[in-house]
Amino acid sequence: MAGPETLKPEDEDRPRVDKADEEEFYGPSEELLENVSAALAESDIPQVEALIEDLHPADVADLIEHLEPEERRLFVDITRHVIEPETISHLDETVREEVVDQLGPQALAQVVSGLDTDDAVELLEDLEPEQQEQVLQSVPAEDRVLLQQSLTFPEDSAGRLMQRELVAVPAHWTVGETIDFLRAEKELPDDFYNLFVVDAMHKPAGSVPLSRAMRSPRATKLTDIMETELRPVPADMDQEAVAYLFRQYALVSTPVVDEAGRLIGVVTVDDVVRVIDEEAEEDLMHIVGASDTDFHAPPLIIAWQRVRWLVVTLINTMIAATVISQFQETIRHTVALAVLMPIVAAMGGNAGVQVITVTVRALATRDITPQSNLLRIIGKELIVGFLNALVFAAILGVIAAWWFGHVELGYVLAGAMIFNMVWAGMAGTLIPLVMDRLGIDPAIGAGPFLTTTTDVLGFFSFLGLATLFLV
Repeated sequence: MAGPETLKPEDEDRPRVDKADEEEFYGPSEELLENVSAALAESDIPQVEALIEDLHPADVADLIEHLEPEERRLFVDITRHVIEPETISHLDETVREEVVDQLGPQALAQVVSGLDTDDAVELLEDLEPEQQEQVLQSVPAEDRVLLQQSLTFPEDSAGRLMQRELVAVPAHWTVGETIDFLRAEKELPDDFYNLFVVDAMHKPAGSVPLSRAMRSPRATKLTDIMETELRPVPADMDQEAVAYLFRQYALVSTPVVDEAGRLIGVVTVDDVVRVIDEEAEEDLMHIVGASDTDFHAPPLIIAWQRVRWLVVTLINTMIAATVISQFQETIRHTVALAVLMPIVAAMGGNAGVQVITVTVRALATRDITPQSNLLRIIGKELIVGFLNALVFAAILGVIAAWWFGHVELGYVLAGAMIFNMVWAGMAGTLIPLVMDRLGIDPAIGAGPFLTTTTDVLGFFSFLGLATLFLV
């Protein structure tokens, strides 16, 4: 008797997907956007509903984000009775705030009631206290209690991230009793993959993959087939630490426990993927002084968010200008210095940003820890910086000597380049490590500190060497 067909890795006749066709697999197409815009312009409500009927909630959220503000408001007004609650949770934070304000407390309470607790908490935590309380009062009492409990946990913690809907079964049950319970119980999560086995104190003792339970004889005890290597996390654990746990041990889900060790929720991999994406995006945006809400935020808000970083940059520039002003006579004597100065600062700054990006990422992924050999890491970056510096010092030194017909100028430029790029390698490692040790997010402040030092030391070394050897 033939068994189920399986796909083998060696199968070569697989359909190839061109990059141009990838858009068909996710997100709204250009044609759909045009059709929805046209239907909105004509106030054709049945046509709008028909166009989004078969879309995944995430794709509807993308569609809402792509619409113009006026179209967006009209779309939400005429489709609020058919939009799935999950759609709201998929929206970008800025757009979600607009939609939430438009829906009002009563409609928002219906959305919250239709979401899993983790998504509902994410939606509620961004509301103003008064608005949050109004929504909670309109939510069924049983759901309200769970949501209020979750909101008491620290922001960006496992308690905020966890889903309260889970399946917990007593350790003395058999597979048959468990299956009967699953068939009879009406209040089960929509999707679940693990059964958590708990003791008499409701503490997690192990877990049983649903697939294993379905394949086991009914008389089998859960304790005989459960996995005991659980990694329960406390509710107040930071979400970055939870994400690292999933990454390190390839977890699909992990239980969340309270202070007494009792099972209160579960974190699933879909939430962790979002955390990893958010944390990576946040670090990247902080390094360049932007915000993750820039894309959809109004121009005035974007300008204010970015001006703070630009003010820091202005201060850095003024410090560098002060250093340059101390060498006016040197620059007047050799005008070519004014042409070459930006090269030294720019090369040092760019080299340092590369190191900072790698170091901040390594700190986020725990590749660098207090137990790491920090001297080895710093030494490695010094060597890399020195090797890069030799290459560009040789190239730019020759170019400067040929360009201005001044061999000594080429040597001065090469020397300053080596000094600044080696410093950039060391500073790009040390600054994030020191800030992390002081409890400061290195992604926020490492960039300005590095830029200041590479600019100031770059100008100082170049103009200082020029003063010694050219004047």
